Amino acid sequence: MRRLLLCLLPLALFLNSCTTGYDVLQTASIPKARFKDTKPQDFGRDHPERHPIHGIDVSKWQGDIDWQTVKGSGVSFVFIKATEGKDRIDPRFSEYWQEASTAGLAHAPYHFYYFCSTADEQADWFIRNVPKDARMLPPVVDVEWNPGSPTCRTRPDPETVRSEMKRFMDRLQAYYGKRPIIYTSVDFHRENLAGYFKDYHFWVRSVAKHPTATYSDRSWAFWQYTSTGVIPGIKGPTDINVFAGSEQNWHNWLAAVQKDGNS
Repeated sequence: MRRLLLCLLPLALFLNSCTTGYDVLQTASIPKARFKDTKPQDFGRDHPERHPIHGIDVSKWQGDIDWQTVKGSGVSFVFIKATEGKDRIDPRFSEYWQEASTAGLAHAPYHFYYFCSTADEQADWFIRNVPKDARMLPPVVDVEWNPGSPTCRTRPDPETVRSEMKRFMDRLQAYYGKRPIIYTSVDFHRENLAGYFKDYHFWVRSVAKHPTATYSDRSWAFWQYTSTGVIPGIKGPTDINVFAGSEQNWHNWLAAVQKDGNS
């Protein structure tokens, strides 16, 4: 794990030094969007097309997926919903996991965290259901408030949130050999995570503005910029994300992750 962090820190430091936030590419104009969007947002100069590596995240709601078409459209990676809380698994997880692998897409499982279950209960459930596969990207913990949940609307204090998250992530890191990625939303980050977990990679949701405007003093590795994207091979709206770095950064990171998982 130490080796992986050492490989990734130079990228993080480089991204932090950019005067336009965390963009690596400098372009004079906004290129044509790679993927269509049913509700496109004008990000101005900080358009996600400035980033060369795009990916998606999926769950059962995407239904049947033609994975070869997805990859052929220019998608480089996919985050796949695996588990939720201490006793729920996405019914398409195993299918998506296998088919994304067959298509040759870099893929990672994500867990939707419930604050009504303990960190150990949820870690046990995730480990029971997610393969220990050295080829995958690091696992992801999705932390956000879920006021529409029929079973869990509790909001612990920030210190409890962070301690429970840390316990869960420590369990996953010990088992999979990779430090988890943290996915979060603007409000949850502001209330619980700002200033913390600086040695973790963040995947941030920001669909109206560039993350530099919505996440104060936060480096990020992945940016979810829309939930209404149109991806060839998927019938309904799909979340689209970008990787913060250049294409070479991406290949270096993949190599580091895979090497760490095989050690």
